[in-house]
Amino acid sequence: MALQEKQLGQARPAGTSPVSIYSPGAGVTAIIKNITICNSTGVKTQFSIYHDDDGTTYDQTTALFFTVDIERNSTITLPAFMAMNDASGNLAIQTATANALTFSVYGAEVT
Repeated sequence: MALQEKQLGQARPAGTSPVSIYSPGAGVTAIIKNITICNSTGVKTQFSIYHDDDGTTYDQTTALFFTVDIERNSTITLPAFMAMNDASGNLAIQTATANALTFSVYGAEVT
């Protein structure tokens, strides 16, 4: 068994629909340790984060954070301890303003 800490995903959505940022590979257990969101624009916007442990449903039923405000030119880091071990599962992100937010997911994979 090997443990590798790393950046699990990074994305700056070009649209406002939810998109997957991370899904573990077959036979991989991932531990998400934190999610950092950077708003590099001059406007306040909102973000949502979803975790569907066995699929791709991105709505209120899988929301971890839902339409949360993030101020202009600011960064927030959300601590987490979330295990993912189903290759069908997804961590997804959404922004209310296209090209406004960069999401970075850090953690570890166990193989």
